[in-house]
Amino acid sequence: MKTKNINGYFNIVGSNIRKYRELKGISQRELANKLNLLGVNLYNSDISRIENHTLFIRDYEQKAICQVLGITYDQLFENTNKYFE
Repeated sequence: MKTKNINGYFNIVGSNIRKYRELKGISQRELANKLNLLGVNLYNSDISRIENHTLFIRDYEQKAICQVLGITYDQLFENTNKYFE
């Protein structure tokens, strides 16, 4: 099954994940390790691809990332309207 994208992006939240990860002062590897503790198996290379909008992100991954970063869905999706223009 081919993954769909919007205007060439496989997700619209990657930039916000990078922003909040950097604000928390954690590396991609640390984020991946914390997600693995929650049972969400992502590698640091997967985090990089998510942040660069080249990897599809599942709903449970979004939820876990919000939990680890201590952010809300609103914060995860802020400023994402630009992807629909």
